[in-house]
Amino acid sequence: MATITAQPAGPSFAELFTPKLVTVLREGYGLPQLRADAVAGLTVAIVALPLSMAIAIASGATPAQGLYTAIVGGFFVSLLGGSRFQIGGPAGAFIVLVAATVQAHGIEGLFLATILSGLILATIGLLRLGTYIKFIPYPVTVGFTAGIAVIIFASQLKDLFGLTLAGAEPGPLLDKIPVLWAAAPTADPATVGLALATIAVIVVLKRLRPHWPGLLIAVTGATLAAALAGLPVATVGTEFGGIPSALPAPSLPDVTAEKMAAVLPSAIAFALLGSIESLLSAVVADGMTGRRHRSNCELVAQGIANVASGLFGGICVTGTIARTATNVRSGAHGPMAGILHSAFLLLFILVAAPLASYIPLASLAGVLAVVAWNMIEKHAFATLLRVSRGDAVVLLATFLLTIFRDLTEGIVVGFAIGSVLFIHRMSKTTAIETAQPFVAEDQADESGERMAYAEGGADPEVVVYRINGAFFFGAAASIGSVLDRIADTHRALVIDFSAVPFLDSTAANTIAGMVAKARRRGVRVCLAGTRREARRMLFGHGIRPPDVTYEPSVPMAVSKARSAIAGS
Repeated sequence: MATITAQPAGPSFAELFTPKLVTVLREGYGLPQLRADAVAGLTVAIVALPLSMAIAIASGATPAQGLYTAIVGGFFVSLLGGSRFQIGGPAGAFIVLVAATVQAHGIEGLFLATILSGLILATIGLLRLGTYIKFIPYPVTVGFTAGIAVIIFASQLKDLFGLTLAGAEPGPLLDKIPVLWAAAPTADPATVGLALATIAVIVVLKRLRPHWPGLLIAVTGATLAAALAGLPVATVGTEFGGIPSALPAPSLPDVTAEKMAAVLPSAIAFALLGSIESLLSAVVADGMTGRRHRSNCELVAQGIANVASGLFGGICVTGTIARTATNVRSGAHGPMAGILHSAFLLLFILVAAPLASYIPLASLAGVLAVVAWNMIEKHAFATLLRVSRGDAVVLLATFLLTIFRDLTEGIVVGFAIGSVLFIHRMSKTTAIETAQPFVAEDQADESGERMAYAEGGADPEVVVYRINGAFFFGAAASIGSVLDRIADTHRALVIDFSAVPFLDSTAANTIAGMVAKARRRGVRVCLAGTRREARRMLFGHGIRPPDVTYEPSVPMAVSKARSAIAGS
């Protein structure tokens, strides 16, 4: 009598989409936990303050919009997210995409694209597709991140050197470099000095005093030096008129069918990059803490955060690796640290917004130069180039396309090459071998799972083929060519599937063709050791009795084949 084993039910909707804040509060949350989160939140806010403004400026937005993004977006990421330690805000990875969107559609178009990207992200999460984003190959993420870092650094050259351009600065790197080179004689020594001093302070403090807020100290020092010395350098005030001392009221940008269609490609790119960046950041936090995030819940939270950011005049929101890692290292207990980080940033613009007008753009450019350098995983880059030719191709294709073509194109092409490489490698692990069965049934292995085939001459009646490895479209052609060579001298064919973990439709179709050919030749076919899922696939392709027989083991299949031959 057959026994049916109940399969464990998957996680419920509530388990998948319950925010980590709720989980933390259920565990018990008191004053010690709040104190730890407050310290971590303040530390992250100090890091996020200059970084948010610098990223927004480099993206073609205003420094105030960068702060709005960190405040509003960061609040919802922590409130509703599936990670205990994720810190949301503007990210350097979006600089190129945001700048291109602003140039093509204006700031209102950027707000609309941000809102649409939030809706796309939330939909991806609700459809539980976040699980599949982790399949992005590692060489793609390394090459993509390095390419973005190069683009970010190139975008800061104008402010690092205080260059005066005759016209607008081009976006593409190949167009930008000649323009910047032509403007090299206009470099301002005071601007260069402030930028280099900012970089030096950040680097030295990171080495000597890693727990000090190096970014804030460097920017504050550069601001004081420029103000006290009366240096004629561009500042936040001279370029943007400072930042407002309050959050704006939420408002919906101009929405028309034509405008939505125009910004939809940008929204899709924002959603794709945001999902990768945020889940990668959550994985980094998991690695540092031993916790596990809820990927689909995280994407829903990122989606809501982007919608809210767009309504409040902010730019794209995503999980930020550097700020999230800082949050973990600062002793955060849970999502309340991210919420308090947003509260501290809001307190800054309410109390000290006028002071931001004196910040030199050169110092913010110096901050981003350091960020770009840290983004490049130099050791991983060198390792991938050295250890695997295939991974090196994926890495370089992603890296170069990201720099010289398009970010989305870099990811898509890199993923495609990585997938082909994976299929090639998997096909090499699948093999088929032929062996002779036992002459006598009593020589069979009692386990019935794997036969040690006897050495003793070829059996003229029965031939056994054993398939080892995944039987899928990448290996179907080579295996099919072997199975097609069925000797006319054999009257029965046994195929051992016990070492096949899975097969796909292409493999099933290959077996169906072989069975049809065997039937025309009068050869009996028996499939041994097939798993339940494999049998379901084979049955679906019409491979069923009486054309074939199914047996649990090769010895039983050989015995049945010989009995059938003897009785015919």
